Amino acid sequence: MDRSHAIRSGGECEETLARLYTFLDGELTAERKEKIRKHLDDCSPCLEAFEFESELRSMIASKSKDECPEILKAKIANILKFGEKAEG
Repeated sequence: MDRSHAIRSGGECEETLARLYTFLDGELTAERKEKIRKHLDDCSPCLEAFEFESELRSMIASKSKDECPEILKAKIANILKFGEKAEG
């Protein structure tokens, strides 16, 4: 989104983008969610940013469902317990 678009929107874009993560996390009031939804319906640059972040989160969530190898878990536990560098 270019700066001129944010200026023309009277700050609504800045507010929407600043609250995008809390919107995606479902941490906003119903009133705030509705305000953001309406803005996204009318503002294609903000909608594009929302779609990108939403897709990115979905991709990360699907990748993080993979099981972590036991050896990696042990190395991480060792680092946390002893503060030492894991041997590799």
